[in-house]
Amino acid sequence: MAERILVVDNVTKTYPGVKALDQVSLAFEKGEIHALVGENGAGKSTIIKTIAGAIKPDSGAVLFERKDLTKMKTSEIRGCGIEVVYQEFNLALQLPVYENIFIGNLAGKGPGNRLADKKYMIETTKKLFEKLGIRIDPESRVDSLSVAYMQFVEIAKAVSRNVRILIMDEPTATLTNAEVEILFKTIRKLKEEGVTILYVSHRMEEIFELTDRCSVLRDGRYIATVHTKDTTRKELIRYMVGREVSETFPTRKSRIGEEVLRAEHLTGNTVSDISFTLHKGEILGFGGLVGAGRTETVEMLFGAARVESGSIWLHGEPVKIPNPRAAVQKGIALIPEDRKRHGLILDKSIMENATLPMLKRFARGSVLNRKLQEKATREQTEALGIKTPGVDQLAKNLSGGNQQKVVLAKWLISSSDILIFDEPTRGVDVGAKQEIYQIMNRLVESGKSIIMISSEMPELLGMADRLIVMCEHKMSGELSKENMDQIQVLELASGKK
Repeated sequence: MAERILVVDNVTKTYPGVKALDQVSLAFEKGEIHALVGENGAGKSTIIKTIAGAIKPDSGAVLFERKDLTKMKTSEIRGCGIEVVYQEFNLALQLPVYENIFIGNLAGKGPGNRLADKKYMIETTKKLFEKLGIRIDPESRVDSLSVAYMQFVEIAKAVSRNVRILIMDEPTATLTNAEVEILFKTIRKLKEEGVTILYVSHRMEEIFELTDRCSVLRDGRYIATVHTKDTTRKELIRYMVGREVSETFPTRKSRIGEEVLRAEHLTGNTVSDISFTLHKGEILGFGGLVGAGRTETVEMLFGAARVESGSIWLHGEPVKIPNPRAAVQKGIALIPEDRKRHGLILDKSIMENATLPMLKRFARGSVLNRKLQEKATREQTEALGIKTPGVDQLAKNLSGGNQQKVVLAKWLISSSDILIFDEPTRGVDVGAKQEIYQIMNRLVESGKSIIMISSEMPELLGMADRLIVMCEHKMSGELSKENMDQIQVLELASGKK
């Protein structure tokens, strides 16, 4: 019988209006890769934070080798060899990589020497990256790295501390396929060394490729633990959502109409010579590898980056969009890739976030009319199916899928006609994905137009009417619905055509 290294024993945690965990019990074995799955809001993040000591449960215990972690400080828990790599990185962006690896644990030349030994830290960091199969210059500043490589720095930092339990929250959300392969090799090597991996992911293919067992949470309650090889994708989804969920893309009956936006030879923000059109009632997809220039292109459309040359046309008229305020006034909205940093003010309520871009609409003189704000927010909350006890709920207390809907509510209240979705379902569970797809369909059926950036191939092929593919900051091709297939997209994305 495998050795149990970590046990969650009858843990309950309640927040105002929400029972995040309801008498949850789980057990994790030494040297296994154990997936923790469930819809957004199922309780996965609360379990992670409880194990790490970031929050204290109302009742129950978390036992690591019979020591109750709930009675220990966060630093003491880390001293046990328990590390978490969160979706939101905990890095000092202005410092070099090697200092981030040793942060809080600066290495001296010898016993009693308080001065940090720069040479030693750099060499140790190099050896650590070699062990993990990662190519990063230890002396480069963290803010010069891509998001994917910031992720690797977080993992290396955890491994450097003699990790025994490594908790990973959506670790592949920002990685390319090649980077995912490197990550998987690293995880498997850690497993061989006896490290227990708690792996949180919404990507079913990863769970079946990588993990040994899966534990399912739903609405804050424990549902089941299964051996991954003994279950099916369909069965796991049914455990997660409590019902049958189709993974096909919903059909749409929108009529594609006249041109609403045109970009001609757009250059700036690292991309060059980008030309395309967008029509009323259309979903225009943007595909390509991470870092190909997709986000950089739409940032110029939204006024978040400067256009060096080229032109943007709206409804047949040339326009200048010097900043996001101008974009909003012209009916262009951006649902950003990183909703927590760029889409929401997490410490503000749903209502405050949803009405922020259009405060003048809700003002009577210099005073905001709360009733008007509440009415507009409640209408969108109901229309989008945002699960919340009320519009005063703080955005940070919502699940990822519901946070995404609040960002969308903000732009629907502002009556935007062109909506840019940057990775609309990143970090969102299978049930919420279907809801977002249906919302997107309803929007284009009502006459709005959507630009959708996605790294999910099935999502691009299933939702886009046309597809722009980018490679190395340039357009490499455009595909119609009839000509879209995975091979074509991959060839264009890799520069083979």
